[in-house]
Amino acid sequence: MESESHQAGHLSHVDSHGQAHMIDVGDKAVSRRSATASAHCRMNADTARAVRGNSLRKGDVLQVARLAAIGAAKRTDELIPLCHSIPLDSVQVAFAWLEPELLEIQVTAVATGKTGVEMEAMVGASLAALTVYDMCKSSDREMVVENVQLLHKVGGVRGEFQRANFQRNED
Repeated sequence: MESESHQAGHLSHVDSHGQAHMIDVGDKAVSRRSATASAHCRMNADTARAVRGNSLRKGDVLQVARLAAIGAAKRTDELIPLCHSIPLDSVQVAFAWLEPELLEIQVTAVATGKTGVEMEAMVGASLAALTVYDMCKSSDREMVVENVQLLHKVGGVRGEFQRANFQRNED
């Protein structure tokens, strides 16, 4: 069943009649799985300085974004229709300034279970970036959220994936 569902050209969440369905993970082995995803926020210089200096009127942007990432990762199954409910072991959030006006958010989700946590990491990174946008939009109407992507995953039948430019942010 597993190998058949991952053949080239086969959509794993669509049955032979074209109907969307949730994958049955009942026969899969329990293993420790982790995934790291990132999102970028590109902002103007004044906004970047305010975020770094924690001087925005709305409060500590990065701490609120951290809480948003954790909360979003925990509720991914409520947002993505065919995702399984996964009890997460942990969610870590790290921030790094890649350029003076480019903030990278990395979210790592870890679970011990029968299915991966890529979507939890990606939803967490996305919501953290949207939270930065929300908190900064009054000072930067041209802010851009970009490059939401999976950076690294470990566990499961297909094993490890690592994007070529992956470097773990340390917060």
